[in-house]
Amino acid sequence: MIPDFQTIMLPFMQHIADGEEHSTTETHDFLAQKFNLSENELNQYLPSGNQKTFYNRVFWAKAHLKMAGLIDNIKRGHFIITNRGKQALSQKPNTINIKFLKQFPEYLENSRKNRADEKINVVETENDIESNATPEEILESNYLKVRNNLASEILSKIKSSPPAFFENLVVELLVKMGYGGTIHDAGKSIGRSGDEGIDGIIKEDGLGLDIIYEYPY
Repeated sequence: MIPDFQTIMLPFMQHIADGEEHSTTETHDFLAQKFNLSENELNQYLPSGNQKTFYNRVFWAKAHLKMAGLIDNIKRGHFIITNRGKQALSQKPNTINIKFLKQFPEYLENSRKNRADEKINVVETENDIESNATPEEILESNYLKVRNNLASEILSKIKSSPPAFFENLVVELLVKMGYGGTIHDAGKSIGRSGDEGIDGIIKEDGLGLDIIYEYPY
């Protein structure tokens, strides 16, 4: 199971506690082994398909730790634990999460700035436990909810519409997919009331050289 970004924070800090320079790639690989992630889990993508889920969560764990001043970038893709980070680990915390990081004024200030810039979105519940989802996961989850609701509405509308509307819709959909050119010269609905079926013709191109779709007979 892929850990959430807050669960990643403590192992992340423990890994770089030696005070040496560490790279994003090396730390990512260490954490993948630490959490015994399978190849399938490591290759799991966010719903958008733009970024791998685990990589995204490691990135945000690092971003929050940096906002709190527990780590510092020394060059692109490389970082090191700070004195504050060492002090935080000396407390032997059972976990490092957003609630833990709130003890540092810089973290609170950076969080406010980032929320104002809409670069980060921290969601708090009644128990003051923030969402374990990264900003990308929150956005994509909300997007999927809206898309699914819209799809349900469209299907409901189509099912409640008369047959003639559905016949024209299918022909128009095929034209939008690139068959023929325009509704006027590429496709038409030829259904009749009470025929208990859909009848339509779609032409392969604007010249009408070939009719490639007719439904049903």
